[in-house]
Amino acid sequence: MRVLAMLLAALAVFAAPAMAQQAMPPAPYAYTQIEDPALEAEARDLMLTLRCLKCQSQSIADSDAPMAGDMRHQVRTRLLAGQEPEEIRAWLVDRYGDYVSYSPKVSETTWPLFAIPVLLLLFVGGVLLRRLGRRRSDEGEAA
Repeated sequence: MRVLAMLLAALAVFAAPAMAQQAMPPAPYAYTQIEDPALEAEARDLMLTLRCLKCQSQSIADSDAPMAGDMRHQVRTRLLAGQEPEEIRAWLVDRYGDYVSYSPKVSETTWPLFAIPVLLLLFVGGVLLRRLGRRRSDEGEAA
C-alpha cells in the first residue's frame, strides 16, 4: 500500500507541469480579428503564407494549435503597431527559421531546396534520353 501511495505521489509530481501548460489562456489576438478590415485582410494574407510549426501541413491561419494562435497574435499585434508584413515575416523567420515560410528566400541554408529538384529533373531527363536513344538504335540495327 505504501508503494502505491509513493507511486501516485510521484505521478502527481510529474503530471503537474503538463497540466499547468494546458491551463494557459490563448493570446488575445489568437482568435480575435482586428477591427480594421483592411488591416485584418493584410494579417490574413500574411498568415496564409506562414507555416504552423506544430502541424507542418497547415498555415497559421488554418491551424488550431496553440503555437499557431500565438503566431497569429504576434502578426496582428505587430500590424497594429505599424510594422509592415515583410518586417513581420522577417522577424518570424529569424525567430523560427526558414521552415516557417511557405516561400523561403534563396540563402545559404535553403539553396538545396531549389537546386535539388532541378538536378533531379536533369538526371531523369538524361536517363530517359539515353534509354530512348538506345531503343532507337536497337530498332535501327534490327531493321
